[in-house]
Amino acid sequence: MRIHRPGSVRRPVAVTAAALTALTLAACGSSPAASTGAATSAATSAAESSGGAGSTGSSTPAVDGQVTVTVSDADGCTASPDTVPAGPVTFTVTNLDAVGVTEVELVSDQRIVGERENLAPGFDSTFSARLDGGSYEIYCPGGSTERRAFTVTGGQAQEQGGDVGALLTQATVDYATYVDDQIEFLLPPVQELADAIRAGDLAAAQQAYAKARPFYERIEPVAESFPDLDPAIDLREGDVEAGTPWTGFHPIEKALFVDRTTDGLTELADQLVADCAELQSKAAELSAATTAGSGGYQAFEIANGASGLLDEVLASKITGEEEAYSRIDLLDFEANVEGSLQAFATLKPALDVIDPTLVPQISSQFDALTTTLSAYRDPAALGGWRPYDQLTTEDKKTLTDALLAVQEPLSAISAKITT
Repeated sequence: MRIHRPGSVRRPVAVTAAALTALTLAACGSSPAASTGAATSAATSAAESSGGAGSTGSSTPAVDGQVTVTVSDADGCTASPDTVPAGPVTFTVTNLDAVGVTEVELVSDQRIVGERENLAPGFDSTFSARLDGGSYEIYCPGGSTERRAFTVTGGQAQEQGGDVGALLTQATVDYATYVDDQIEFLLPPVQELADAIRAGDLAAAQQAYAKARPFYERIEPVAESFPDLDPAIDLREGDVEAGTPWTGFHPIEKALFVDRTTDGLTELADQLVADCAELQSKAAELSAATTAGSGGYQAFEIANGASGLLDEVLASKITGEEEAYSRIDLLDFEANVEGSLQAFATLKPALDVIDPTLVPQISSQFDALTTTLSAYRDPAALGGWRPYDQLTTEDKKTLTDALLAVQEPLSAISAKITT
């Protein structure tokens, strides 16, 4: 997980060819470099933007649902136009020269509606969303002006009708069930981790840590949509801001695998249990809203999350920074891939109608990726995968190439189901 700044809300989308090339080169470097990872619920009613939001750019509504978001060192983030009618909208995001900005988020009511991450200067990308009328923010953390007002006119966005609409609705229900199941599976090993720490059993705590991680990583896009919970649960040491406590999995990981002690971890472990329980509660609210047809998960967000999970692997797992102390990065890697595959699977029936040629292409690339990844299984190792520090530069390039082969076609599905 990457840094969440106060007041932010988070999670990803498609990666441009240039960005993917850069990630490939980074993955092939001799030493991993630290780098910077959501299905979320679109607001069904207007939510007031923060009073600190600025407004620049054209206020003329976009006729064709196309918005250009430009990130620059001088102006932060600006949207043109900054007003669009309710319905499908595609955002093209370009980082001109803002070194301190790596992401752009579209926020409504403290939830991410759409997001693009890993935006180094010179890169651009797109994401799509189906937006209801209301007040939003374009948020670029770290920009000279971080928040800009963004307005969607009209009422509720018209839903897609016919068979496709029904299939997309069923996809949201199926995905909600998947997320709830994964969080249900997450809670017992997190409690086991806390119990082992309290008992001073280092080996049991290490095993419980590895057991818990995949369930969280599979539904990371949903977890990242909650601006307080995800950083409390999954923030890495390098992303902790001055004066902010470091909590969650990773300080526990460092103590267990570097210091090799359980001393002083009881409070952290108990807080992790509480935070995971809160995640379950919040996800259950989304699921209930989805089932009731009153908000909750949206199909385009599931699509963005599927792509975003692979983006997360490319940004942090392939570099070896996610599990820097336990070296179980491949366990997280596989969990992100599985979560992406499951999100895609919920959308397949609708995609078969929308673009029958795309589904077999993506499915075959997923098969190739999982086959490539399976070569690194090691039943004797913690978590069942080869420790990441044993992988060679060539291994990382092989994995990166397999990821990119899925990511390219997968990144197209959000726009397919939104328009």
